[in-house]
Formats: sequence, C-alpha cells, structure tokens
Amino acid sequence: MAHGIDLIESESQLIELMTRPSPPVVEAVGALDGDILILGVGGKMGPTLAELMVRAGCTGEVIGVARFSDRAVEDYLQGVGVSTVRADLLEEGGLAKLPDAPNVLLLAGFKFGATGNETMAWAMNTYLPLKVVERYQSSRIVYVSSGNVYAYTSVSGPGADEHGQLAPIGEYAQSRLGGERLAEFAAQRLGVRLLISRLFYATELRYGIIHDIAWKVWEGEPIDLSMGHVNQIWQGDANSYLARSFPLCRSPTKVLNLTGRAVLSVRQMAERLGEELGREPIFQGEESDTALLGEGSRLFDELGPAGTDIDEIIRWMANWARSSGKSLGKPTRYDSRTGEF
Repeated sequence: MAHGIDLIESESQLIELMTRPSPPVVEAVGALDGDILILGVGGKMGPTLAELMVRAGCTGEVIGVARFSDRAVEDYLQGVGVSTVRADLLEEGGLAKLPDAPNVLLLAGFKFGATGNETMAWAMNTYLPLKVVERYQSSRIVYVSSGNVYAYTSVSGPGADEHGQLAPIGEYAQSRLGGERLAEFAAQRLGVRLLISRLFYATELRYGIIHDIAWKVWEGEPIDLSMGHVNQIWQGDANSYLARSFPLCRSPTKVLNLTGRAVLSVRQMAERLGEELGREPIFQGEESDTALLGEGSRLFDELGPAGTDIDEIIRWMANWARSSGKSLGKPTRYDSRTGEF
C-alpha cells in the first residue's frame, strides 16, 4: 500500500489524504516566491489543490478565485487558510481587478453542459486562456487543459504522447484546443513562461471514472463498453504534479500530458469492482479498438512516477460504494465517443 491506508472511511479522511504534501511537494512549494493564484478554484480539483498548497508551506498567500455559487466551498477554503476572491472571470475588466501573483494556476473551464451552451464553452475554454496570459504576462502560468484534444489511438498502444495527432471531437474538445492555441500565441508574443498540462481524467472517491463504474456495478446498472479503455490518475497525485509544475513553465511554451501510466480496461475494472462488491457487472456494447488515451512518460521523467496504483483505488472505491459514501453527482461521461458532454 503506497499510502499505508487500507480503506478510506470518511470524507475528511479522503480530503486529508489528497491534501497531504509529500516531501517533494513541500520542497517545490517552499521554493516558490510570492503568492499562488488559482483561477477556477471552485471546481472539482481546485479545493484540494489549494489546500495542498497551504499545507505544503506556501511562503506567500494561496489565493483562490471563483464565482463561489456554492458558499460552502468558499467557507471551507477560508477555513483551511486559502484567501478567496469572488469574481466572474469573463466579466469585462474582471481579470484586471484580481491581485497580481508570480505563480498562476488556470483551472477554469467549461465541460459538462457544453453541449447546448457552446458559446459559454468557447468563451471559457478559448477566450479566457488568452486573456489570462495577457493579464499575467510576468508570471509563471500552469494552464490545465484536456486530453480530449487528441485523436483516439489504438487500445493496444501506450496512448498519444505530446506530439500525437490532434483531432478534437465535439465542440468542448475543439474549444480546448482553441484555448491552447490562443494561450500559446499570446505567450509567444509576450514572452510568457507557460506550461500546458493536458489532463486525462483525475479520479477520487466522490467522482471520476472508477467512481462511475463502481456505482453502476453496485446499483446493477449497465456499463457501456464503447469507450472500453481509459486512463486514470488519482487526484492526490494530479495535485502533487501540479504543485511541482511551476519550474517547468517555459517560453516557448511546454506541453505535458497529466495522466496515469496504465491503459486500463473498463471491463476488467468493473469485474474487479464486482469481486470486491459481491455483484456481477452488467455490460452493454463491445469495446472499440480505439479510445481517448494519453501517454505520460515525459511527465514521469520530469517529476517521477505517480504514487497511487489502480488496485489501491479500486479497493478504496468498492468500500466507499458499499458504505454509501458521498458522491458529487457529476458523472464523467467518459463513455461518450461523440464529444458531447
């Protein structure tokens, strides 16, 4: 057990684990000068990433910016030492009102609900990254984009590396590639140190692909196999990588995939969850010979391997479902092959 934890029994234990800084994170965050600004801190990853930065000993302030439509998220962040700023990042002049910071994490994006609200998706995913680079041109910026920009690759291979074919399917993925292109254009023109981190499905116990599969096994719902292979990275590991990513910001822009090492079979994960839960998975459809997959060796070469293996996550998730643990109620829709979210 990489974490020395057999099972995770409560939400507080889950959050503590995901925000517990390793020695490399403490070293990396302690070496940063000044404040860390997290744009889009109210989303699924933001709160635990911000708390990790505080626990790791940020020498300045950790400042989280969001609309905070859920006041409980803002209250929680303030309670763990994060300074919060309420702002609509698309509001005219909104970015100009935000505090300066030498270290900026751009997490804001719009995925679920993008189908049917395409204008908002393009504004958040394409227009905003350009404006953030222009606003924070003297900062180091880590911009979390999406692995959805890649073409589907063979499930028998390792997945797309950073030079893989880009063929975004659907307007969400297209808008993400647009954001990368405009951010890189602005960074090149202004000499901004920018890292684009293409994330493939972070997972924890309250949401994520393994969460979605586990609940379907537990509740006897059919599991669609059309997207039969996936990548997963434990959110605590993704947080750790992002916390250590500022030294990788470059001009010209650097791109890294942020994902786990293995290509995972949805069928096999469901069967393993079924063994843990004492339930027989129900499948529909057949696996395709291609899937949305990323290859992360460049990230591992830079920052080392991820610390949490898939067997550990499956064991935790099975116990979580069996114990009626909390769900955020935000399905990943990983099985969509149409690009509609």
